[in-house]
Amino acid sequence: MITKKNLVLLGPPGAGKGTLSDPLMAQEKLAHISTGEILRGEVAAGTELGKQAEACMKAGKLVPDQVVADMVAARLATPECANGFILDGFPRTVAQAELLEEAMVRIGMKLDAVILFEAPEDLLLQRLTARLTCKKCGVAFNKLFAPPKQEGVCDRCGGELIQRADDSLETAKNRLKVYHEQTAPLIQFYEGKGCLARIDSSLPVDKGFAALLALLK
Repeated sequence: MITKKNLVLLGPPGAGKGTLSDPLMAQEKLAHISTGEILRGEVAAGTELGKQAEACMKAGKLVPDQVVADMVAARLATPECANGFILDGFPRTVAQAELLEEAMVRIGMKLDAVILFEAPEDLLLQRLTARLTCKKCGVAFNKLFAPPKQEGVCDRCGGELIQRADDSLETAKNRLKVYHEQTAPLIQFYEGKGCLARIDSSLPVDKGFAALLALLK
């Protein structure tokens, strides 16, 4: 049983955030909050925030951070998140983190912990270039640390596993560069808030998951 349940997972691409958060969500019944999913849902529902977001997207512009933060806060205030949540892909910048904090204050919530996943860059590059994606359902595997049970076959739907063109070494290096420039400053931000905890995500999955549970007790 964990006591810290309102969570942000932070770390570079390939650090294993998804690999360890999936069993955590299943075990603890935590909600998975994806900003992409929220945007699509708000637009489809025709909410005021959805209309604002749709107008931006149709104009070829990024959805303003304030709109995304308000959408996230609206989702966090639903019964779905009453037992806790994991924020996926937001915040990505300090500005977004500040807006998220303001929005959560308005709804009477706060983060319990921000977990920083750390691994050597050479391992991150190996993981990012070893990713396999199901052609049918889109679920991701990794040849190194999360392989499918049967080579080339998706565990979930039996579809064909492929390596996408954007899983190249060049793309992986660029993704890490963007992370260091835009998202890594969040480490200092959340350290200042006293809620940052670190995990060695180079560990095998079972040991990494045990370490994650220990941090959240």
